[in-house]
Amino acid sequence: MLGWIGCTTLVRRFGANNRRRGPSLNVLQQCIYFPPEFGGLESYVLDLCRGLGQAGHRVTMLTSRSMRSAPRHETVDGVRVVRTWFPGKHAAGWATHVAWSAPTHGRLARGADVLHAQTFATAPPAILSRRRFGAPLVLTLHTSHFQRLHRKPAWRPFLRWVVASADWVFTASEQLRDMALDLVDRPRVEAVTNAADTDVFRPVPPALPPPPDGVRRVIAPVRLFPPKGVEHLLDAVPLLRRDLDLEVLIVGDGPDRAALEARARSLGVGGSVRFLGRQPRAAMPGLLCSAEAAVLPSLMEATSIAALEAMSCGVPVAASRVGGLPELIDEDVGTLFTPADPRDLAARLAALLARPDLAEAGARARARVVERWSLARLVRRHEEVYRQLLAERGKGRA
Repeated sequence: MLGWIGCTTLVRRFGANNRRRGPSLNVLQQCIYFPPEFGGLESYVLDLCRGLGQAGHRVTMLTSRSMRSAPRHETVDGVRVVRTWFPGKHAAGWATHVAWSAPTHGRLARGADVLHAQTFATAPPAILSRRRFGAPLVLTLHTSHFQRLHRKPAWRPFLRWVVASADWVFTASEQLRDMALDLVDRPRVEAVTNAADTDVFRPVPPALPPPPDGVRRVIAPVRLFPPKGVEHLLDAVPLLRRDLDLEVLIVGDGPDRAALEARARSLGVGGSVRFLGRQPRAAMPGLLCSAEAAVLPSLMEATSIAALEAMSCGVPVAASRVGGLPELIDEDVGTLFTPADPRDLAARLAALLARPDLAEAGARARARVVERWSLARLVRRHEEVYRQLLAERGKGRA
């Protein structure tokens, strides 16, 4: 259970490019979920907070005690973590947690230089603290929940208030940026793609023995719940097996696991699909490098940490043409297919595996992540924005 902590301790983080670039800042972050919760958003927030800490800043993360085994207070890789009551993983639970956390946010915000709300749901406590103490507020829009609610008239006034209340808005994709600008036409809405930790996620020796001769192996690092579209990947496997000997590794867990395992058996592909369950983050580079390609059959996706991590390991990615995924993936580094279309998924994945330059596509994928979406670049951009906002407020911390 401690793998998610151990894997993140890298003493050589960022090298010379991430030495302190000015006075230390006191940054208060809030996100509903944080490790040991597992997912792309949780990994992103942990990496960002840790990176800011290793750049010399004081970082506090206010989050939920969604897992009863998690302590109320701890320090994770130099990040102070404070967890407050969480009634349950549903809309009422999220709203109640955010309201309950507001007094704690107010106490922690006293003396903070910057307030940062990760996702729109955690913005209200930060907006209240901003009014009390005057610290600038940065908001990051990550998830497909924002995409879905943006289209609902009843939600648009709340979302407009949240976006308008922030001094700076980061979005995880250009699509999310356009949605935010549709709510509030303002200049400080910036698309900054989520990052991969290229020191951790890199080409490494495979963690699994190679498959038998002639068998092609792909991996799907996904949570097992409806928006990830795993059932469509399973439906594509019989089509792929007409021409390929194929092994599919599904790495992740979720409420749909039993139903998906039953679906694989009913399709007659249980022997070709291995459900590996949730794996420690430290194990993921080796698992990714055990496959020839990664598959992400999402039906809705703001962006994808899983895609960036696979690419950073030098693994080409086949992904649905939804959300921010086309901003990451093209034919140079993988392929895109129509969401919820097993036939197109099968055709595109088969074509990708048949490419003579498959290994070169993986190398190009890693080079693209290192150039555009490394964690060091993400941390540096956050520092720049934090300091700009403080300078404009006359706090003399630029």
